[in-house]
Amino acid sequence: MAITDDIEILQKLRDKNSLNYAFSLLVNKYKQQVYFHIRRIVINHDDADDITQNTFIKVFENLHQFREDSKLYTWIYRIATNEALGHLKSKRNRFFLPFIDVEHQLSNSLHTSKYFSGDEIQMKLQQAILKLPEKQRLVFNMRYYDEMKYEDMAEVLGTSVGALKASYHIAAKKIEESVTQ
Repeated sequence: MAITDDIEILQKLRDKNSLNYAFSLLVNKYKQQVYFHIRRIVINHDDADDITQNTFIKVFENLHQFREDSKLYTWIYRIATNEALGHLKSKRNRFFLPFIDVEHQLSNSLHTSKYFSGDEIQMKLQQAILKLPEKQRLVFNMRYYDEMKYEDMAEVLGTSVGALKASYHIAAKKIEESVTQ
């Protein structure tokens, strides 16, 4: 019987004899979700792949700090989000680009990506999402694609449920306006 319950995985992670096995289970359980969460932030497949690996390295290195006062996946998502945002920030700083130029670059990479297989409507949606301010984009992606509850998003992003609902509502309006133009 495969262990897929977070509580069981955490119990195995605390035991040095089963640490590697448990971590492998954890990675297998969350790798795809984390990758796509990061990919929606950074767009580029190679960057998303690298950041996903870095995320799980940080998870492994910081397991002893996980206090279990939040869900395991929200803790992992917080690390993944911080890693992805840190990557975008370093990209802006490295090339001395304002936020808008980085978003423009991400939009261009979406057009040329061999990994994007969507149709014209999906391309319009992705471009509309990229026009959103960073926080609205995060909130929209977590709610729309990951179907994350507002309470869980609040844990990941460290903000209130009310603020997240407002951000999502505004983001959805902006996307609707952009897509229907």
